[in-house]
Amino acid sequence: MLPEKNQSWVSEFVLLGFSSDPMSNRVLFFTFLLLYLSSVLGNGLIITLICLDTHLHTPMYFFLCVLSVLDVSYVTTTMPQMLVHLLAHSRTISFAGCWLQMYMFCALGLTECIFFVVMAYDRYVAICYPLCYTIILNWRLCTQLAAGTWTCGFLFSLIHTFLTMRLPYCGPNVINHYFCEGPSVRKLACTNTHLIEMVDLIISVFIVVTPLSLILASYIRIALAILKIKATQGRCKAFSTCASHLTVVTLFYAPVTYIYTRPSSSYSPEQDKQISLLYNVFTALLNPVVYSLRNKDIKGAFLKVMGRGRVAW
Repeated sequence: MLPEKNQSWVSEFVLLGFSSDPMSNRVLFFTFLLLYLSSVLGNGLIITLICLDTHLHTPMYFFLCVLSVLDVSYVTTTMPQMLVHLLAHSRTISFAGCWLQMYMFCALGLTECIFFVVMAYDRYVAICYPLCYTIILNWRLCTQLAAGTWTCGFLFSLIHTFLTMRLPYCGPNVINHYFCEGPSVRKLACTNTHLIEMVDLIISVFIVVTPLSLILASYIRIALAILKIKATQGRCKAFSTCASHLTVVTLFYAPVTYIYTRPSSSYSPEQDKQISLLYNVFTALLNPVVYSLRNKDIKGAFLKVMGRGRVAW
């Protein structure tokens, strides 16, 4: 590896984005602006409803509120800059800015990966031990689980980002992506990246595959518990409470697992840009839709808040 001082050879990067055609970029700008605003407003509405309605002050909705905060933060790390680049002539990002974006994107993504395990554990306790639900998942444990996931995500992201940005970048500086993603940036390094790719793979297996295995194990136990419920109505209700979480987990984990656990030889820039939109943009957009459309409590809280607004008016 070249000396650390050679990092100064590249002071900024250029993000290619999706297209170089001005007309196509305008269409993409309005499309992604609509998606971004919908994501922020949808998740912001869920956060507001859960904070305002005391009936939603339960572990399940506390975790849903944290997930919405994660989604808003996650999509904000990439979308605003991408929107600016779609209309601007310059698509540069400083070395420090690229470092920060990569760190925050990875940290929030890893936090969400781990947090889905916490949400699966919440459903497991609610269905398998309903009488002890509030005793097991007390507020102290809930806050500890939430804080622990954020700590783990930001810690492991620091390792990933530190190893990637310490590589010597002596040119070229054009990243074939719409944000500073680890594999895309590493392609520009002036040295062999095999060792760092192996470290990244180990982290990916630990952070992606292990949580996914724990989620599957939880839902196997949940499924067995649901099958023991004799009443059809009770069985359907128990299944409904888990369906939303399973839908969101599938939408997030499928593209993430493909991107970060495959061999580097199968790297495809254009395909990766499209797939990254699934877990970065569309998951944050669909989370509020999935949870609100399938949840009577969220609908009730919304109608209650709207009713208060009309009375105040």
